[in-house]
Amino acid sequence: MSIENLPAPEGRFNFAQHLLDINQQRAEKTAYIDDQGTLTYGELAARIQRMASALVKAGIRREERVLLLVQDCNDWPLAFLGALYAGIVPVAVNTLLTAHDYHYMLSDSRATAAIVSEALRPSLEAALAKGDHDLKTIFVSRAQGELPAGSVHLDTAIQTAEPMAQAANTRADDPGFWLYSSGSTGNPKGTVHTQANPYWTAELYGKRLLGITEQDICFSAAKLFFAYGLGNALSFPLSVGATVVLMPERPTPDAVFKRWIDHQPTIFFGAPTGFAGMLASAKLPKKAEVALRLASSAGEALPADIGERFTQHFGVEIIDGIGSTEMLHIFLSNQPGKVRYGTTGWPVPGYAIELRGEDGLPVADGETGDLYIQGPSAALMYWNNRTKSRETFQGAWTKSGDKYVRNADGTYTYAGRSDDMLKVSGIYVSPFEVEATLVQHPAVLEAAVIGKQDAEGLTKTKAFVVLKDGAELTAEELKAFVKERLAPYKYPRFIEFVTELPKTATGKIQRFKLRQKEAEASNGSAD
Repeated sequence: MSIENLPAPEGRFNFAQHLLDINQQRAEKTAYIDDQGTLTYGELAARIQRMASALVKAGIRREERVLLLVQDCNDWPLAFLGALYAGIVPVAVNTLLTAHDYHYMLSDSRATAAIVSEALRPSLEAALAKGDHDLKTIFVSRAQGELPAGSVHLDTAIQTAEPMAQAANTRADDPGFWLYSSGSTGNPKGTVHTQANPYWTAELYGKRLLGITEQDICFSAAKLFFAYGLGNALSFPLSVGATVVLMPERPTPDAVFKRWIDHQPTIFFGAPTGFAGMLASAKLPKKAEVALRLASSAGEALPADIGERFTQHFGVEIIDGIGSTEMLHIFLSNQPGKVRYGTTGWPVPGYAIELRGEDGLPVADGETGDLYIQGPSAALMYWNNRTKSRETFQGAWTKSGDKYVRNADGTYTYAGRSDDMLKVSGIYVSPFEVEATLVQHPAVLEAAVIGKQDAEGLTKTKAFVVLKDGAELTAEELKAFVKERLAPYKYPRFIEFVTELPKTATGKIQRFKLRQKEAEASNGSAD
């Protein structure tokens, strides 16, 4: 399972061509299933080659960027891989952002074309109306009727283009595609990945750790524009000839259950908050109704209680791991048949992990340190951001911004983000540890913990708590529950019950928004 046992892409390498070569004997096998139909591997290959030709025909040149603003459907993988095949750089962006965000990304990436879902075209047009862009052509996915000048139907462009017989002569280290960071503080950063990076994540994690095979049907709640979703629903399954189920809408429990029942996926990729919501749902399917053999979790650390309850109900392990946009996918993970719930497991073979203190030196087992990763799937840089690139990409090592503790058995336990860690009474407190304890209460669905200054200006923990439907609980009862399970200084001094928590599209809780809310409330009371 080590990297030394794998053939490294050298010289000429094009990831799209690599996938076409792997699957040329599977022309009749279903590659993708969405709400409107299926796409076989043969059809996917033909449409990739025609997509590449359509982009070139539109005047898009090698290494120019194409904004990819498409909901998860069969058009997404053919657009992404068609661009890679032509040596053009797709910039996959979040479909839930605002026109302001898209205007920034268009200006920052200098994209010369865009591929957009019809439902998202108004947001793109509003972004274009702000000016400062280089867009020449817009390809619209699944549009109905006539389109304005400068826009063309994606299907028409593909159908009328001659297939590009040979992929662009790209190399393994050539810029392949961009993914924008979540932008939790400041503008999002364009993270530049190579043609070879998805090869490495598929080989090291998808094939060798998760053990995905041609017989699997994969379904990811995380969307394709995320690094996590890109591996789950494209790089991994296409590298073994598996089938993928795509879903355009939000991954609510009901929407996920429908796909579990209708398409019988064998592997499900989710996030902790999603698993919690599903387990709390009255419509949770029975074990006999689904075909799951494995589940994966990332985005934030998985509380042990959620993993244990899921396994108890379905008889299936949740393989919890941590990855990042900068490393493209998961580099630290539990393993099938070797799960330690409450930890993030062991380093994925092929990646090295170090925990370092504020002095830059390694910390001892049991001590909290900053997480650094070394591995072949690291991004090249942040586009047009030399300062942040230097902070994150430090030689062979990538600084993740997470804090971890290495345990005696070699596993790693999450201790929060570097900017989420709280110092209470002079001692570091992990918000995640408090959250994981709060959600053990039978009345609690979700919880998020931040720092709040008390009347004396000292930092104390504050919890925002979502209760399960019909549940009743007082703040004092919940505080007592936590005090019985954690060191006294860790219990939340302040508790606010809310109906929902702010989250990203993958279900990751956005604690920075809660901090902003708290700051605004404090300023208001001061006024």
